[in-house]
Amino acid sequence: MIQGLNHYNLRSDPETMEALKEFYVSIVGLSVGNRPPFESNGYWLYAGDKDVLHLSETKGNAKKQHHVDSTFDHMAFSAVGLDFFSKKLKDNNIDFYYREVPEIGTKQIFFKDIVGNGIELIFTES
Repeated sequence: MIQGLNHYNLRSDPETMEALKEFYVSIVGLSVGNRPPFESNGYWLYAGDKDVLHLSETKGNAKKQHHVDSTFDHMAFSAVGLDFFSKKLKDNNIDFYYREVPEIGTKQIFFKDIVGNGIELIFTES
């Protein structure tokens, strides 16, 4: 039986991995945390005390395509501080769109990371 989502992984060349780490820490607000000593280089990024995003290097420094059409649309994070995130995205010239879903009591911001992966921030505060 599935009990919930554990984490997701983005795999890239070393330079892109460092840029993704910087983006998810400085823009999304995740933090770098403990990662077991795997053979490959990488980072585990945390939301609070839970590792939610794993970044790892491709094998043989293979290049992954950026900004491609695939079945992956976005990853959603629960968040607080709608005004804070709206300002941060504007200040960093990151395009986003806002949506309210009154039926479930949420406000949402959608944007893309530096390689085109979708990110949704979900706010439930009034």
